[in-house]
Amino acid sequence: MSEATTPKTTAPEAATPKAAARPAGPLAAGLRRPRTHLWLAGAVLLLLLPFYLDRFWLQAGLFAMAAAIGAIGLNLLTGSTGQLSMGHAFFLAVGAYGYCFLAGESSSENGHEISGLGLPAWLAAILAVALAGAAGGVFSPIAGRLRGAYLGIATLALIFIGQHVLFNAEPLTGGFNGREVPPFSLFGLTFDDTEVIVAAVPFQSSEKLWYLALAALAVSGFFARGVLRGRPGRALNAIRDHRIAAGVMGVPVARYRSGVFVLSSMYAGLAGVLLALVFQRTVPEYFGMVLSLEYLAMIVIGGLGSVAGAVVGAAFVSLLPQVLTHYSDSLPLVSAPGTGGIAPGEASRYLYGAAVVAVVLFLPGGLTRLRAKKSGEKK
Repeated sequence: MSEATTPKTTAPEAATPKAAARPAGPLAAGLRRPRTHLWLAGAVLLLLLPFYLDRFWLQAGLFAMAAAIGAIGLNLLTGSTGQLSMGHAFFLAVGAYGYCFLAGESSSENGHEISGLGLPAWLAAILAVALAGAAGGVFSPIAGRLRGAYLGIATLALIFIGQHVLFNAEPLTGGFNGREVPPFSLFGLTFDDTEVIVAAVPFQSSEKLWYLALAALAVSGFFARGVLRGRPGRALNAIRDHRIAAGVMGVPVARYRSGVFVLSSMYAGLAGVLLALVFQRTVPEYFGMVLSLEYLAMIVIGGLGSVAGAVVGAAFVSLLPQVLTHYSDSLPLVSAPGTGGIAPGEASRYLYGAAVVAVVLFLPGGLTRLRAKKSGEKK
């Protein structure tokens, strides 16, 4: 008789440590990072702000988000590709007035006939962004062949052309007095001052537009981040750092330059649409050379070639004059507009002009490089 043999079995206790030792997936590892927790907390805070902030701060935040979208587009062009553009305000005007013309109805205002197609607002916004991209496409052959100061001077001509058209094409723009901006509507919800009660809080145009601008900024930021981290971003950086070497490696320099100019113009067009919706009236004087210089200041202060830098710089430059205006009574040397002394707008330009000089001298990477510098020192 042979001995009875029993099959060997693996103890469940022995399998448990092996299962626990398996590395977590990329999603679980990402959720455990402190940076991810900060992003989630920031997102929740931004979603809750309309329930607690008054109209002034909501409008200030809306201006900052619209400026951030435009700054992201300019950073793709100037920060990542090294193409200097002085005509960014022109494409903001194309987006703003394009939306007004496409969504507005033909009417008479201030003794002038105002033209409009009366399209649905959501379609008009999409077409306005596409129109800004088409305007950039018309100029893109020039952008593909010029660089540096030569492109800056060429794009500066767009400001003069745009200002002439805005002031004189009265049926389209309303002339010096501008034209009313039709309210945005989507899925039956109109983003105007009609009150909608949410959790006992009245939601008017600022509260409604907050979530629209927040969604637009999130999509714009993630798309730009994907472009910069992918193959196109590496090609753009190669063109910026050494154009001839990039061409030798097979990068179509002119085509990439033209493409990023069109993409930057579309970002500016989207920012122009949001600015028009916040202002509720477009004025030609706003879309001048000063606005283009402000956008250049945004990307320099925040950090060239960085999506986060564009957002930080846009918040700094766009919020500063509004904060100074709000607290002009309690600030030294700053007075309310029209009362003598230094107006808040002038004071803000002095301050972010000094910030540009300080960043260029002491922090060439912009404000967003502070965090990287501190983390490097800790290591």
